Amino acid sequence: MTDSTRQSDQILSAAGKSLALQRDGGVHRRSPSIGKGSAELKAGALLKRLRNVAIAVLGIVVAASVAGWILNGIGFWGIMLTFIALVAAIGGFSMFPKLKVPKRADLKKGDARQMVGRTELWLEAQRPALPPPAVQVVDQLGVQLDALGLQLETIEQNNPAVNEVRELVGEYIPETIDNYRKIPAHLRTEKHAGKTADERLTESLGKISGEVDRVTRRLAEGALDDLAIKSRYLDYRFGGAEALEDHSK
Repeated sequence: MTDSTRQSDQILSAAGKSLALQRDGGVHRRSPSIGKGSAELKAGALLKRLRNVAIAVLGIVVAASVAGWILNGIGFWGIMLTFIALVAAIGGFSMFPKLKVPKRADLKKGDARQMVGRTELWLEAQRPALPPPAVQVVDQLGVQLDALGLQLETIEQNNPAVNEVRELVGEYIPETIDNYRKIPAHLRTEKHAGKTADERLTESLGKISGEVDRVTRRLAEGALDDLAIKSRYLDYRFGGAEALEDHSK
């Protein structure tokens, strides 16, 4: 094995360890996503960062290998400089492009998948400022928004239900949380008109969660009816369970 090849292997090994650390989130891992929509957006941003890191690492390794071939080895300081360049490239490109928290005005824009993903990302960014009971409701909303997004993808965008959902997701949810966050932290646990701000927030989010569930069920009624009709047709066409058992004998 030549010195140039050995040096390249050392560089690649060091780069691989640094890349693995960055990919795993370093020392501190991020909190899990509340839904598939936000998870998909995060995964897309992560893939872009990994692609940028891979291109940068490959470029540095190729440059070091060419230099080693021309100079018959790059020596200790050459290896050190290459390693520093790799660490800097991995550290820099693994942070960009950053996945920005959507602005409130953008939550109800785009198609159903984009709307759900943005709202889930926005909700995740609000969790640290919310009381534990409200956080549990927010996590539940993430699952509900995923189901609602699937329903919205199957209907026409001019359906009145779509506008209702955009209002519910893009206005009621963020407005409720924004109103809560305007209250100073030390006043959120004091009772006002019989209840604390923490209690009112949790109740309000619970009502929104119930409304999201109601809309999802209403949108699913058509598919449920179609399935029931199809099932009755199959019973008529092929018979019920008893008829199927007779045919199998």
